Amino acid sequence: MACVTVIPVLLILSFFQPKTLFSTILASGQQDIKDALGLHNVLQMTKKDSRVILSWNNNLTEEETKKYTVKYILIYKFFNTTKERKERLQEKEKIIHLKLHSGFNAKVKTQLFAKETEDIIKESDWTEFTYKAPPVYIQNLSCIIYNISFFNCTWHIKAEAPEDIQIFTSYRHVGEVFACQQYIKNAWKKNIGCYMKKMNFQPSRKINLNITVRNLRNSSRGLSYYKAFTPQTIEKLNPPINVSVSLENRNIKIDWKPPPTIGSARKKCFLYQVKIADQKIVNVTAENYKYPFHKPAKKCAVQVRVKKEVCIANKIWSEWSEPVFIHDEKTVDILLLSLTLFCPLIFLGGLLIYACRRYRCLEVITTPVPHPSDNIKTWLADETHHEQHMSMQMEMHSEFTLGRPEEKDENIQQQKCLKEFVLEDLQRCYNFFISMQVYLSMRWTIF
Repeated sequence: MACVTVIPVLLILSFFQPKTLFSTILASGQQDIKDALGLHNVLQMTKKDSRVILSWNNNLTEEETKKYTVKYILIYKFFNTTKERKERLQEKEKIIHLKLHSGFNAKVKTQLFAKETEDIIKESDWTEFTYKAPPVYIQNLSCIIYNISFFNCTWHIKAEAPEDIQIFTSYRHVGEVFACQQYIKNAWKKNIGCYMKKMNFQPSRKINLNITVRNLRNSSRGLSYYKAFTPQTIEKLNPPINVSVSLENRNIKIDWKPPPTIGSARKKCFLYQVKIADQKIVNVTAENYKYPFHKPAKKCAVQVRVKKEVCIANKIWSEWSEPVFIHDEKTVDILLLSLTLFCPLIFLGGLLIYACRRYRCLEVITTPVPHPSDNIKTWLADETHHEQHMSMQMEMHSEFTLGRPEEKDENIQQQKCLKEFVLEDLQRCYNFFISMQVYLSMRWTIF
């Protein structure tokens, strides 16, 4: 009976003291209370460039605002997306960046919490809001910074876009506005990208990209879309430099250096990946990596790539570095090579020493070359004397025959024959002498 009588009493008191109702129900363990007093929000929207400033007011009294902690739950979702964003705020305002979205759905709820216990006192219903932006004719926008000072953006034009539109871009950075230097065109001469070089980026200042879609048939104001980038988040680094491979304590040690960057170059900012032939790619935070040297392939390629991960979130990996091979002439295991060559050399040296002792090769090599004997010297002197004597006889015979004119022709013929005979003998002697000298010289050179 006690329970039956308590409920009517509470209902009667609720007409005179509304706040007693909430405190009594809260004491019974019930939370997430709907506003019985008609707590509600009024949404307002302000459009500025590609931003929508969403604000709201409620009918809370000043006393309630001071007594309780007021928080707001905002949930919004862009058109043509499935991801729902939820935020818990204490301000009555939220800036939503449209980027390349054509609108969004949003809803707001107000909640009151007890300051001492953080228990919920009451909350309002959802207040919903829908914003439709002008049509967006581009999609898949992507921008990267590479080689420190090069900036490149690309996009696709939607199929439903009018035929007479053209896309123009510019960007604002550190208070300056830069027009596109060179457009990338498709087969229909539509701008689908922008290429810029020799730019100077401040890593902590955002790049505000402005994309304008204009109708070439009329001079009406075109549609503008805006998107902001932080330079370091879209930087594509060059591959790591000075990649080298060495052998250390039966491990393959790979060393490298980080590439230049527009932002922080501290070691902890970089995340590396090492790829060794067909092995699994390994994430490394240091500037070196050791790989156990068991039985690798005859020619094993090593490559490294890098991105920024710790200091700032960047999803763009660099290209892989040029492959460095482990088993080429620069990375051969010197100790193993030395042992492989040293053992055969020792064996061949011992075999050569044994053969020399067995067949007395040293005695043959060290035997002195004999000098020409006295008989050879005497024979050479006699040959020279004989040649001189024959020459004198030929001259005397020639003078005798010249004195008789009637035998002139016959003597001349005999003289020619005699000279040819003597010259042949002299030539044979000379050739023999030269052959002996060459033989002796070669023997002396060999031994």
